[in-house]
Amino acid sequence: MNVFTTVLPFLSSAVSLIFALLVLRRFGRKRGAHHLLWGIGMLFYAIGGFCEGYYGALGWNPLIFRLWYLFGAMLVAAWLGQGTAYLLIRRRGVAHALMALLLLGSIYGAVRVFGAELDPALMSGGLHTASELSGRAIVTPGVRTLTPFFNLYGTVLLVGGAAYSAWLFWRKRVLLHRTIGNVLIAIGALLPAFGGTFSRLGIPGALYISEFLGAVLLFAGFLRATTPLPQPAEAASAPQTAAS
Repeated sequence: MNVFTTVLPFLSSAVSLIFALLVLRRFGRKRGAHHLLWGIGMLFYAIGGFCEGYYGALGWNPLIFRLWYLFGAMLVAAWLGQGTAYLLIRRRGVAHALMALLLLGSIYGAVRVFGAELDPALMSGGLHTASELSGRAIVTPGVRTLTPFFNLYGTVLLVGGAAYSAWLFWRKRVLLHRTIGNVLIAIGALLPAFGGTFSRLGIPGALYISEFLGAVLLFAGFLRATTPLPQPAEAASAPQTAAS
């Protein structure tokens, strides 16, 4: 069993699933829309990791590939970022409008992905390490061009929101644990993007390593940012955090 193509993806899936259940349990207590969307986003992350591990262990399967591409490659960052949008955007009408667009776009993306023509021959030999899933298996025009829009939207909101929250807490010199937590979240959100770039350059295992480290840092950042600590009186007026 190859550690890069099977073990790491399954570990990423397990970490993401535990994280998702923890956030969804928090949603059950606090009813915050951002918790619900982060929980859904991490479930997508878990599905993507499971599909990668399945491919590494058992090989090509059209359904597994479509699930991976839709949830792992296309939607995960956007849904996580939408959670941050609900947390940081004060005008609820704007957040609701963005959510409506994301939902419609996700449905459209699902229809396109599950209706796309696939070329399994592209998944063997000469593609990265010949062992990593890639969107190049989709031969129907226009499907893969959707993915960068979802990823850019989600990454800007998730990374930008975490960095903004960390900066606010650092500037006010309050809630240092939330500053550290948001920094970890920002780094964790960026890692899969860097891993995808290195993978396209032909570096073996880069994608799955970065996805695993990203899941771990996102989880660690959330735990660090939400750890209850004694707070000074002035912390009552502190800004929202991208993981509260």
